[in-house]
Amino acid sequence: MSHSDRNPAPREPRGTRRRRRDPWHLLVDPVQDPSTRQRVFGDLLLAYPGRLTIIYFVVLIVVATGALTLPVSSRSPGSTDLLTAFYTAVSALSTCGIPIVNSTEHWSMFGQGIILLSVQLGGLGVMTFASLVMMVATRHLRASQRLRTANELGAAKLSEVRDVLKVVFVTTFVIEAITFVALFPGLLGVNRGDLGRTAWEALFYAVSAYNNTGFTPDAAGLHVNNLAIGLPILLSAFCGTLGFPVLLNLARAIRGRIAPRRWQLHTKLTLVTTGVLVLCSLLWFVAVEWNNDAMFADADMATRVRAALSAAVMPRSAGFDLSWVPDVSEPTKVFMSALMFIGGGSSSTAGGIRVTTLAVLFLTCRAAFTGHTDVVAFRRRIPTRVVMMSLSITLVFVVLTFAAALALMFITGMPLTDVLFESCSALSLGGYSMGVANADDPASLLVLALLMIAGRIGPTSVVYAIGRPGASETVRYPEESIIVG
Repeated sequence: MSHSDRNPAPREPRGTRRRRRDPWHLLVDPVQDPSTRQRVFGDLLLAYPGRLTIIYFVVLIVVATGALTLPVSSRSPGSTDLLTAFYTAVSALSTCGIPIVNSTEHWSMFGQGIILLSVQLGGLGVMTFASLVMMVATRHLRASQRLRTANELGAAKLSEVRDVLKVVFVTTFVIEAITFVALFPGLLGVNRGDLGRTAWEALFYAVSAYNNTGFTPDAAGLHVNNLAIGLPILLSAFCGTLGFPVLLNLARAIRGRIAPRRWQLHTKLTLVTTGVLVLCSLLWFVAVEWNNDAMFADADMATRVRAALSAAVMPRSAGFDLSWVPDVSEPTKVFMSALMFIGGGSSSTAGGIRVTTLAVLFLTCRAAFTGHTDVVAFRRRIPTRVVMMSLSITLVFVVLTFAAALALMFITGMPLTDVLFESCSALSLGGYSMGVANADDPASLLVLALLMIAGRIGPTSVVYAIGRPGASETVRYPEESIIVG
């Protein structure tokens, strides 16, 4: 027997090894130097992105609600009631934007500033934590896929959280700055040379448009008949629905003159699916609502096309210009509900099941109907894990939408098309309303607020908050087929 066998090393106390792997206790260790804490914080973000997402939004909701209840936040004497402040804070932080009070008449400049800051923090938080969840998910892929995804996120290594955060912040502020500059001349003309009001409205519209939130600084809505204002807002909102990974990939492709066939699969699927949805929406509004005076009050052809284009792009997430929505036909309400349910791109400020999820569902159906076992797009095989997550997300959204719609029917007594529209708008952060959200009906506001919180956090973050998906299965049971369909 060797000396090491006769004198074994002392065993570590129970739980010591787990504590060493857990980065939480290192953050509060006073002897840790700043560089170590920074590294530990990055490890913490990658280890618990779902939990931090929930904590982040709960803290912001409490702070924003408290700020909006202050007397200085409202124009009228006294403070805003707690439910209205809570609902408005949730609507802003979730980047949904369904209002229950007139933003111009009710909220003071301070209150509008709180709403604007909430929209910005909500949008940044969504993209940041969504990218962190994506980084965690890629740890379970092959090395080549990890490197490809890390490159798309702007990080040389998957642990470089700072690089990802930098990409998110730079992308957001650059697009918002461009939108601000583009809006300034048009708004200056509308405000008749008032520089202060013009600067505030340009800033508010720039932040609200890119973050796909329906809040506006005035009662004018989108200014759809004024191209100098409507077009920058429309383009900014469209960029916000794509997601920063797509925008980053496109910027690199343009700079490096990379052919479209060499773009990331995520970028291809997002652009193709988004293009199809926008085209279908445009054709729908032109064909079905062409004689609707609420949408096309002016018979001028150019005005009709601009209004149809705005209606085709905005309902998926932005929620600007609410005046015409209650007057659309019943089939259009259902169609718009479907658009909001789909939403925008992944890692974007938009909500919904996301366009890539829809694409994966259609590709899975194609593979099943043609007798293939692999789900393929652009000569690339989509992992089974992604297919399962797409099916799970869609089912969760379907259950939540119809459960909320039934609850709202009991509470308000409104017809199915209206409550289904409102449920899709709240859960998918569309920002449009049929009048179900009413300040005099607390129960309906609570249902819609919970839907917005669920839609903003998302099922993926909840999954990563509960457990660690992608862990290897220690036991695999025998396979047996069942009959479906």
